[in-house]
Amino acid sequence: MRISMIAATLAAAALCSAAGPALPVIAIRNATVHTASGPVLEKSTVVVRNGLIEAVGPSVTAPADAWVLEAPSLHVYPGLTDAMSSWGLPAATPPAAGPGAATAPPPPARGPEDRPSNSSWVRAQDLVNPSDRTVTAARNAGFTTAAVFPTAGIFAGQGALVNLAGEKAGQMTVATPLGQYLSLSPRGFTSFPGSLMGVVAYVRQVYLDADAYRAEKAAYAANPRGARRPAYDRALEGVLESPRLLLPAVWAKELVRMTELAAEFKRPTILYGAHDAARVAPYLAKSGAAVLVSLKWPERARDPDPEADEALRILELRENAPAAPAALAKAGVKFAFYAGGVERPADLRAAVKKAIDAGLDREAAVRALTLSAAEIYGVADHTGSIEPGKIANLTITDGALFQTSTKIKFVLIDGVKYEPAPEAPARQQQEEKR
Repeated sequence: MRISMIAATLAAAALCSAAGPALPVIAIRNATVHTASGPVLEKSTVVVRNGLIEAVGPSVTAPADAWVLEAPSLHVYPGLTDAMSSWGLPAATPPAAGPGAATAPPPPARGPEDRPSNSSWVRAQDLVNPSDRTVTAARNAGFTTAAVFPTAGIFAGQGALVNLAGEKAGQMTVATPLGQYLSLSPRGFTSFPGSLMGVVAYVRQVYLDADAYRAEKAAYAANPRGARRPAYDRALEGVLESPRLLLPAVWAKELVRMTELAAEFKRPTILYGAHDAARVAPYLAKSGAAVLVSLKWPERARDPDPEADEALRILELRENAPAAPAALAKAGVKFAFYAGGVERPADLRAAVKKAIDAGLDREAAVRALTLSAAEIYGVADHTGSIEPGKIANLTITDGALFQTSTKIKFVLIDGVKYEPAPEAPARQQQEEKR
């Protein structure tokens, strides 16, 4: 079937206000296709069949059984991916207080759950709520996918790559586990590990314990007769199950220290935050660490003390943070973007535009929101770019992605079409949050 652009838009509106029916075959024809894995393709067609990309290119012909969208003015991107998010997850609770924080004597030890601020066994995909408003808001912003992580505690839990659509969490999950989310905050502790030094020492000890636990289990499995079996440790099991760890590092010195700390653990590591990464980009490239850059750029407080003087380093960070992605790209560091709390589509595009204005190539910015995240998490073989055989997650816009006037027309997630609701003005959104 073939219909004009106007008819296609009207048909889409009639089919769904949020999600359309699962159309077995879709052809988006004569569009500008940003593959992320190769050059931009002009006047090209993308064919989607049964939730997967079947073909893409300027010489591709729409199948006879396809629902065809004539799209000469549209741009097709791989579905945008937030590289570190809590979309769809319950709000994080304050970290549990450590031993000695309570006035009453602590209860008898009950096992691994008594490790302070450690829930390493928690899996993000078990917590995802498909109907959470953040999932819908992210989809409206053009995101089809997110690497979601629990964030409560020092060892917060294991992340999962999820598609931002589906009736059940199982339908949303693409890959798991992605890694273990760590924070280094000593909040809530009145005794060990109640300082940054204490938290780092605690993290070191957990990884030492995990390696010893793994060796003990392996030795017992190889020769159990006459040996005492190791006690099951849920917290260490969660650490060992995680293929990589995520460590916070905003400042240049933090990025160096966390890279050195990760080298002790001998595990793949992702550093998140990275606003001061331009200062140490060559070092990060040499180390091989992957970096997630927060799109919530540092900014001046809304109601600052008029008599307070801000430190020069804070002013410099605020000025130079948007240049970090360009510096990382130039140095050859693998990096991806995450929203970092920015919600409105216009604000997200504006944040990326700041990085572009500070020297980041536009297609490199597209990559940082798509394929780079998939590569960092080891799932680029089935998502992140527009290539045959990959999951049909697509973001379709009426102009170049980072232009101020550009609108998200619709997204495809697993080949199902979703249309974003009209974006509310910023003032209205602020009032709704109140």
